[in-house]
Amino acid sequence: MKKSVIREWVESIVVAFILAMVIRTFLVQAFKIPTGSMRPTLIEGDIILVNKLIYGAKVPFIDFTLPALGEPQRGDVVVFVYPEDPKKDFVKRLIAFEDESVEIRDGTVYINDKPLLEPVFNRIYYYNRGDYGQENKRIIVPKDSFFVLGDNSASSQDSRYWGFVPKKNILGKAMLIYWPPRRIRIIK
Repeated sequence: MKKSVIREWVESIVVAFILAMVIRTFLVQAFKIPTGSMRPTLIEGDIILVNKLIYGAKVPFIDFTLPALGEPQRGDVVVFVYPEDPKKDFVKRLIAFEDESVEIRDGTVYINDKPLLEPVFNRIYYYNRGDYGQENKRIIVPKDSFFVLGDNSASSQDSRYWGFVPKKNILGKAMLIYWPPRRIRIIK
C-alpha cells in the first residue's frame, strides 16, 4: 500500500525540522550582529556562523556539555551568554584566561605585564573605561572565566564594564560572515 502524498510531506518536514534543530543546537548556529562594538571585524547587520561544537556544545535542558574539540585561544572571536542578562548573546574577542592579569596602558592591553603585540590586537587602541579597565589597574581573571573586549573599544560594553565571562557561558567560536554577500569572509 502506498503512503499518501500528505503523509510523505509531513514526514519529510518533521525529519528536516529535527535535523535542523540538531545542527543548530550542536554544530553551527547563525547570529546577527546588532551593534558596532566589534567594528571593523564585524559590522551591524552581518550574519555570522558560530561553531558550537569546537568548545563543547551544551545539551539543552540538562547540565551537560559535549566533549570539546579544542580550547578557546587568545584572539578568538567568541559568542557567549551575556553574564548580566542570560536572554542576550554577545560577541567579543577573547583577551585573557583565568589567573592572568589584565591591564590597559596607553591603548595597549598587557597580559601578565607583557603587551599583546599580535596584529589582531595592536591595530586597536583600547580605551581605559569602566570599573575593570581603569588606567593603572591590574585585574586578575578569576577561575573558569575569561576577559573579553570589543574591537571597537570606544563603543563597546565589554569586560571593562561588567567583568568576566564564565567559561560555561561560552556558546562557540565565530567562524564566518556569510551575509551580506559582499562581506563573506573568515573571521580573524
